[in-house]
This record gives sequence, structure tokens and C-alpha cells, in this order.
Amino acid sequence: MTLTRKNFEELGLPVGPYTHVVKHGDTLFTSGFTAFGTERRTGSASEQTHAVLEQLEFIAAQFGRTLADLIKVTVFMTDPADIPGIRNALSTGYKDAVPASSLVMVSGLFAPELKVEIEAIIAV
Repeated sequence: MTLTRKNFEELGLPVGPYTHVVKHGDTLFTSGFTAFGTERRTGSASEQTHAVLEQLEFIAAQFGRTLADLIKVTVFMTDPADIPGIRNALSTGYKDAVPASSLVMVSGLFAPELKVEIEAIIAV
């Protein structure tokens, strides 16, 4: 199967060696997304999670899909106190289509104000 790599100007073109999304067969694999470059960059973990879900929703829409087509997400977070806010934001975004999920605690992300990074696998 062919791999298709796609970046989207609307999400800010990558400045490092990564691609926004790679399509393999009927599956999309995203890089990790954060609120970096959005108005919610310095917001709460919940606000940052909403910003990331909007980016993932944008990507899904480019392939005719929605967040209901999420297969799996991996959430990286920096503070255990943020878990309730992150879970709340995810529940709101997922509605009734809850994907498989992993929650990973990390000591930090690439910018100190970032609290959440999410990567996803989406069915197409």
C-alpha cells in the first residue's frame, strides 16, 4: 500500500522533521498536536484539549470524516491535576463515539506553557 503524507497550511506548516498526517490504506495517523499557535496556547489543559480536538476535527474533515471516526488517541499531559479537565474536554468532543485511548504523563512538552499533546489514528 502507498503512504500519503499531507500537511495543512491552516494548521501551520511543520518547522521540524514531521508530517501532520500520514495515510496508509484506510487509516490516518497524525503527529502529536498541541494548542501551540492557537489562541488557547496559554489556556487551561481543558482549553488546550479543545484546541487540539478542533485540529483533529479539521484533519478528519479533509478526508470526509469526523471525530466519530477516531480509532485511538494518545494523550500526553504534564500535570495530574489536569486529568478532570482533559477528560471533560475529551468527553465533550467525542460525544458517543469514544475511541481507544492512552493517557501518558510526561515531564514537559516542547514549550513550557503547553499542558496537552494528542496524537490520533482515524479511520477513513
